[in-house]
Order: sequence, then C-alpha cells, then structure tokens
Amino acid sequence: MFERTILTQLREWKQDHFRKPLILRGARQVGKTTVVNEFGKDFDNYLYFNLERDNDLKLLEMPVPLNDLVDMMFARNGKKIRRGSTLIFIDEIQNSPKTIALLRFFYEERSDLHIVAAGSLLENIVDIKASFPVGRVQYMALRPCSFMEFISAVGRNNLLEVLNNPNYTMAFHEELMALFNQYTIVGGMPEVVQRYAITHDMYVLDNVYETLIQAYKDDVEKYVRGNKLTEVVRYILNTGWAKAGEAVTLGGFGESQYGAREVGEAFRLLSKAMLLELVYPTTSSRVPALAELKRKPKLIWMDCGLVNYQAQARKELIGADDILDVWRGRIAEQIVAQELLTLNSRVGETRSFWIKERNKAEVDFIFIHDSTVFPIEVKSGHNSRLRSLHSFIDEAPVDIGIRVWSGNYSVEEHKTTIKGKPFKLINLPFYLIGRLPAILNSI
Repeated sequence: MFERTILTQLREWKQDHFRKPLILRGARQVGKTTVVNEFGKDFDNYLYFNLERDNDLKLLEMPVPLNDLVDMMFARNGKKIRRGSTLIFIDEIQNSPKTIALLRFFYEERSDLHIVAAGSLLENIVDIKASFPVGRVQYMALRPCSFMEFISAVGRNNLLEVLNNPNYTMAFHEELMALFNQYTIVGGMPEVVQRYAITHDMYVLDNVYETLIQAYKDDVEKYVRGNKLTEVVRYILNTGWAKAGEAVTLGGFGESQYGAREVGEAFRLLSKAMLLELVYPTTSSRVPALAELKRKPKLIWMDCGLVNYQAQARKELIGADDILDVWRGRIAEQIVAQELLTLNSRVGETRSFWIKERNKAEVDFIFIHDSTVFPIEVKSGHNSRLRSLHSFIDEAPVDIGIRVWSGNYSVEEHKTTIKGKPFKLINLPFYLIGRLPAILNSI
C-alpha cells in the first residue's frame, strides 16, 4: 500500500467540527475501499460494511432507532463499544436507498460518529428511487494516482522534495522525465501502479488492464437500461480510447451510425461514472469561463494507462524521445488533462480549453487559480509558436502564460507578438504539473 494524497484531505475532514457524512466518489477500482481502510487506522474504532453482502444490507435496513442500530453495527463487527473516535464505512451504498436516506439521521442525531460512504458510479447511473440527503452530506472525489503518487509508489520519495523546489529540478531533469514517461505509459490505476512498482515490467500489466476494462463493460450490461443505449455505451468503451485528446463529433462518433442524441446520452452516463469527460471550449478569458456546449468537445479519459492499452499505443510511447511527438501530441494532452484533475478532490471539477473564432486561436487548456484564468499550451519549441497563448494574454487580465513541455523549468519574460503586452512564460516540465498552484503563488 502506498499512501494516497487524499488521505491528507480525509484527515482534515476528520478534524472539522462542522463535518457531515462524506460520500467518496470515483470510478470503479480507483482505490476507494483501500483508501478508507487505510484511513480507518486513524480511529479508535473502525466499522466496515459492504452492502453487496446480504447480511450487511439487511442490518443497515432494519427498522430500529438509530442508536440501537449503531450498537448492532458494533456487534456485527465483533467489537465492543469503546470510547474514542469511530469511523463507519458503508461501501457499495448505492445498493440500498434506505441506507442512503439514513445518512441524514447520522448527521442530525449522531454527529459524534464519522461516516464515509462509497459506491461504484456505474451503478449510481440507475434510478435508485432515493435522493441523497441534500445539505446533510458532503462529497470528495478520488481519481487515479497522480505522478507524485506514482513516484512514491515506485520508491522514489527522495524526488518529492526535489519537486517542492522547481529550481532544483534541472539537476534531476532527465531522471524525472524518464519517470514521467513511465507514468504516461503505465497510468494511475492503483492496482496497475502497485503491480508495476513490484515488477517494473509493463507487459505483465495486461491482465490487470483487461480485468478493469471488462469490469466497466460488465457494469454496462448490468446497470444501463435500454438495449440501444447499452449498445452505444459498449461501442464507446470498445473504440473510444483511440480518440483520447481529440475533438469529437457526437453524431456518427467513431464512424458509427449512431445519432448525436444517443451518443450524447451514452457519453453523459460514462461521464457520470467518472470514466471520461467531454472537455468543452470557452470563449471567455475571465471568470466565469462558461463552457460552450454547442461546440465540439475534446474526449479525455480518466486514465492514460487504460488509453494506451486499449488503443495499443504503448509500443509507440516506449520508443518515443518526447511524448509530445506521439499521436500528434494528443497523448500529451490526455496526460496533462489527467494531471490537472488531480490538483483537487472536488466532485464537480471540470476542465476546459479556450477558443477565439476571429483568428482561429485555440489554447489547449485553461487553469483557474485564485479567480484568474491562466492559459496552458502543451507544446515544444520556440516561444513564437505559442501564437494562441499570445492571443489569449492580449485580451485577458493576466500577464502569465504556461507552456507544458519536456524541457527544463524556467520563467521567461516576453511580449506578445500582436500588442506587445509584457508577460511571464512559465516553461513547466510535465513532472511539475502537480506543483502548478504553488508555482503560480510564488510568481
């Protein structure tokens, strides 16, 4: 077990006097159960229930007063009620609408208990005929491992301290880029990362990838209603990985005969399951940078390792000198998008890119920090190639641009090519994306 970053946020939640029952969300197999089991070590009492087990399900649905139910929950776990902190983890909670409703009463009547619930979101697609107790629960998202978690898992914790000071990274640049390239190939699914940390063999991971993909397909068969919708979702899961980082058209997606409406519904279901995101453009360089939902989105999957396996792109990546050269840069955009999403655990976090129709400018991503919109380009080469970034800065109330690349970290002074506006260009190596908020604060 390697420690996940989200444990820090879970510990902050534990100490929060105003905490509410926590619903931990994330796609299947991103490590929700493992993380909470580890978190349980911080408590005097830890009670685990899995509502896929009939005995646990029947217990949680018993029509008894809450205090009596808590006593029975201790008894089910073979534990005596002890003083001190108590964490109750209810796994696969989507199987019981009654237990979902019970979260409200844990909040109102037993605020002394720490309650965490989790479930696979492909099941949550289904109408479970019960709404979450609005205002009485809070949410946190767990996603695939970040690069920083990856280097910790493979035993390179010494490099974490280097990443905390970007100016020191030059001496370790080649080593860090080699590790990031490994991360780009392997991805961040916890079981995959752990297996790779033990074997350092990418090809023994195939069975794990295959099991994960099949689990998602099986969920579709079990929980998505309607033969046509099931067919479209299955088609996307079979063929859509090769479209990672690409702007897609819903109607006729992947040269299919499916219409925009049915493809859109299938994508919404998979997005709710946190397997992918349709990343839409914005035309605004200020907050709120609202998405233009009528324009073509980019398809970003939850994990680069799964993309590489399903799209059969690993061989190309392994032989590449620069990941920016693979798939015309689309695999680089996929991994940048994936890293940006790990910067917080907000469930509703989305990514976006910027367009300006008048001069056909397009910035790969925008990043909102302290109510300011920063442009991010994923490109190598000379500053003069960053014309879209210059166009953004010319019209935005910002004087900082970000170029993610495979070169060294630096901050350069430039002027835009059109209006001559002075700005700072952060040349950000891929391995420093996880430090972007701190770097912006320092500048």
